[in-house]
Amino acid sequence: MSALTLARAYQHSFETYPNITLALTGGCLNSLGDFVAQVIEKKIATTEGKYRKYDIPRTLRFFVFGFTISPFLGRWNCALERWFPLRTNLGSRRVSLRALSKRVACDQIVMAPIGVGVFLSSMALMERRDSGQIKERFNDLYRSTVLTNWKVWPLAQLINFRYMPLAYRIPFQSGCGVFWTLYLSLINARYVETYCKLI
Repeated sequence: MSALTLARAYQHSFETYPNITLALTGGCLNSLGDFVAQVIEKKIATTEGKYRKYDIPRTLRFFVFGFTISPFLGRWNCALERWFPLRTNLGSRRVSLRALSKRVACDQIVMAPIGVGVFLSSMALMERRDSGQIKERFNDLYRSTVLTNWKVWPLAQLINFRYMPLAYRIPFQSGCGVFWTLYLSLINARYVETYCKLI
């Protein structure tokens, strides 16, 4: 019953204020991903006999990133919906697998590399890194992160584009994204620990 109430509240909020609903949903779920990452990092550090303090500003950076990018992703999903309609005949229940494949391919070829680039640069900027450090981060992380993205996200987006109504695509992405954010948070933190402390 409470899940149904929450879904109705979300749907109403999305219909009334789509951008702010997507922004808050994305920000909160990105923060959750970083929170989980930090809890795991703390557990690992504890087993190694080290102390690791929770980094609140880091979680806030993930909130800001999710809050900012989610409305753009919502518009991207609307564009994909227009460019590659899944049902070519009005009233038809059949889904065009060709259009679905094109939608996933377009998302992965166009948006995935852009999203990874925006993530790496925005995190570096929020950490107050200079242009040399940002370039170095790109050189070290961009390619491997995009390749990992292509191993993980096509299946998630296939499910998302096929079964999720438009209003629920960003929450679904953000829900799956908790695990992706966990990965991004861990590689970003590892990079900061390894390279930025040397500077």
